[in-house]
Amino acid sequence: MFKKGIAEFIGTCVLVLFGTGTAVFGGGVDGIGVFGIGLAFGLSLVAMAYSIGTISGCHINPAVSIAMFVNKRLNGKELICYLVAQVLGAFLGTALLTAFLKLSNISVDNVGQNGYANLESSGAFLVEAVLSFVFILVIMVITGKKGNASIAGLVIGFTLLLVHLFGIPLTGSSVNPARSLAPAVFAGGDAVSQLWVYLIAPIVGGIIAAIVGKFLLDTEK
Repeated sequence: MFKKGIAEFIGTCVLVLFGTGTAVFGGGVDGIGVFGIGLAFGLSLVAMAYSIGTISGCHINPAVSIAMFVNKRLNGKELICYLVAQVLGAFLGTALLTAFLKLSNISVDNVGQNGYANLESSGAFLVEAVLSFVFILVIMVITGKKGNASIAGLVIGFTLLLVHLFGIPLTGSSVNPARSLAPAVFAGGDAVSQLWVYLIAPIVGGIIAAIVGKFLLDTEK
């Protein structure tokens, strides 16, 4: 279990550092653009899937781990280990990004925190829940008993790119509580007040995806 925790810690750190780092250093949607940011998150996930995936399954996302727990692919002790490792990894990723910004004499006001300035909280919740449902449903199916493990990393990475292409203009696209938690704590302000959406909505979407996968798509048979 220790090795799995370390793998999740490293994987989440890489996802947060390279995903949010690309958004910040690349100039956001007005610089590298939505596609570039989404691709950074997707490629980070692909890279980790084919490196730490054989150790921990490469969840690097609390919502994914909770969905796996719901469908009994993780036990309670494993779930706690994964969640702690993911949160700590996310904080290390944001801490590294903050350090790189300071070394580059760039403001640390933006560390890739999520926000939904053009939506009400209910609308942002719905967006994040739907995006998370789609993303995690794909994970449950492709890694399930009828899935194809050899291409799972690519499929999941491209799905993460897909949900970011749609979600970035709306909510900044999280679908990952750990990814949102660390930047929000570092940034403060509105990011913290809106954080509940990014913590709860992905978990709700993930639980629904786990149930749909199990009872409608036979992922666990």
